[in-house]
Amino acid sequence: MFDIGFWEILVILVVALLVVGPDRLPSLAREVGLWVRKIRGFVTNVRSDIEQEFQADELRKMLDDQHKEISQLKDMMRETEDDLRSEVEETSYLVKSIEKDMKEDESGAATEGDFAEQATRLVKQRASAKVETDDSEADTQSVAQQTPPKDRDEPKT
Repeated sequence: MFDIGFWEILVILVVALLVVGPDRLPSLAREVGLWVRKIRGFVTNVRSDIEQEFQADELRKMLDDQHKEISQLKDMMRETEDDLRSEVEETSYLVKSIEKDMKEDESGAATEGDFAEQATRLVKQRASAKVETDDSEADTQSVAQQTPPKDRDEPKT
């Protein structure tokens, strides 16, 4: 705590011996030792309390971060679940429409192979239509990003 060397302590003892006297010096040394012990204990307690507060703050921050990550994961799971449900509904709709087409087929003698062919064909058509829609949306977005915003001061053409 303090940087006191041997010579400083010796000077303090000589001054205390001269001021207090040899008969009261041992009791004074005992009192000073008790006070130093109490002060050290107090400083140690304060230091440990401060360290515990810092640790508690760090733990709270970690918990908050984990709660944020958990909520993000929950949102991602909900989105994935919604996407999967829509895909299942879409697939069931396709299957029902194919079954309906098969029943309405004039020949009436459709086989499972025909059913699989038609299902594959319709799914491919649906996927290509979706890709074309996505591409056209991406083209529209890229064109919108490439056109610079007009300045207000420029005359309208």
